[in-house]
Amino acid sequence: MPTDHGCKVDATIDQYSLETADPRHESLDDGLLARWNGTDGHTGVGYRTLTEWFNKRLLKRIYDEHGREALDARIDADYEALSGDDDLVRDEMIERLATAGIDGEQVLDDMVSWGTMRTHLNECLEGSKEHAEARTDWEQNSIAVARDIATEKVDEALSSLASKGELDGTSSSTVEVQIHVRCDNCPTRVPLDVALERGYVCETHSETTNETKTEQ
Repeated sequence: MPTDHGCKVDATIDQYSLETADPRHESLDDGLLARWNGTDGHTGVGYRTLTEWFNKRLLKRIYDEHGREALDARIDADYEALSGDDDLVRDEMIERLATAGIDGEQVLDDMVSWGTMRTHLNECLEGSKEHAEARTDWEQNSIAVARDIATEKVDEALSSLASKGELDGTSSSTVEVQIHVRCDNCPTRVPLDVALERGYVCETHSETTNETKTEQ
């Protein structure tokens, strides 16, 4: 797989010996591409979500090397403090890291931006975002956008819950949003993708299938 050794993402991977913890992927780069495209059992995510995932992996690696507790809730909370807009909170976090022998300023410098991640995926790894052909008209695009927005919002909410210590495991999990459609005339309920593929929600109450049966 082509890589640009001058890329900050690969430089960070090499510097901290970041490796994939997922047996489905041979390398962390393979995992990034799979998460981006939604392959190998992953739900596709955008650059920002993927950047956050990568930076948290980096933070966890640094914590492990310095013997600092690296539970998911701690990683989520500390990352939010370091990457947030509150300068006071960030400075206090850097001071706490210093007591553990960690250079917080260096950690921030080594973290990557979403723009860097975008360049890494598209240029260094020569990846491309795969889209289903059926999602080329505005209706399908609207559904895709709604699903992406819902995923991002839920992901943000889970991250917040984790930072409050109310939910653990968010940094090693992925939000999946599945849209279902229910027939108003019976209990039939199917995934939207299935309904789109076969052309109806409920065969019993489908106007198209009923018209076909009448003609026969």
